[in-house]
Amino acid sequence: MSLLALLQLSSPQLPVGTYSYSEGIEFLVEKGVIYDHLSLDYWLRQELNYGSVRIDCGILVRTYQNIPTENLSKIRAWNKWLSAQRESEELRFQNWQTGNALIKLFNDICATEKNSYSELEPCNFTVAFAIVAYHWGISLSDAVSSFLFAWVSNLVSAGIRSIPIGQTLGQKILFNLHTEIMNVIPTILSLKDDELQSCSIGLALASMGHETQYTRLFKS
Repeated sequence: MSLLALLQLSSPQLPVGTYSYSEGIEFLVEKGVIYDHLSLDYWLRQELNYGSVRIDCGILVRTYQNIPTENLSKIRAWNKWLSAQRESEELRFQNWQTGNALIKLFNDICATEKNSYSELEPCNFTVAFAIVAYHWGISLSDAVSSFLFAWVSNLVSAGIRSIPIGQTLGQKILFNLHTEIMNVIPTILSLKDDELQSCSIGLALASMGHETQYTRLFKS
């Protein structure tokens, strides 16, 4: 059952709108920073090792760990902390929109679950992901790996549409990143609070540039 829940939570069919966002990929393609499958692969590897997705997963871990004790004050604090780390309006809106959508979906599906997570609004997607993963019986390590896989998969899809590259090359990138994902998980699981840091200058600039990009397919 937990495997099926894991597949559902990380499925691109999950109706929360993540497919609408490219996290700066669209702007980077226009500026020629990303121009083929190799440059997209390189960008994603750098983000996995040094980017803000590490912080996202660090907060996923802390949210998950505070659910059994129903420590909502800690969860609220980490949710607000994560919102403060967003470096552009687009990135904040993306994470709030998808997070609120996921919490609503969780409440609609699991109407009998005891929860008071609606008070987290606006809720970051990472926090919502951790909440659903815990209540659906998904282990913490599996939740982190599925979050990273879904994140990579969505950005590969954005690259396929905006560069553009073919579906086969997109799948090749995704397959080749499996090892990278698995390599960063132990580090993420062991991060201390004062190690929640990233180097996302490129992402921040791309996101801010995208806000005024003339022609856009994506919301960010």
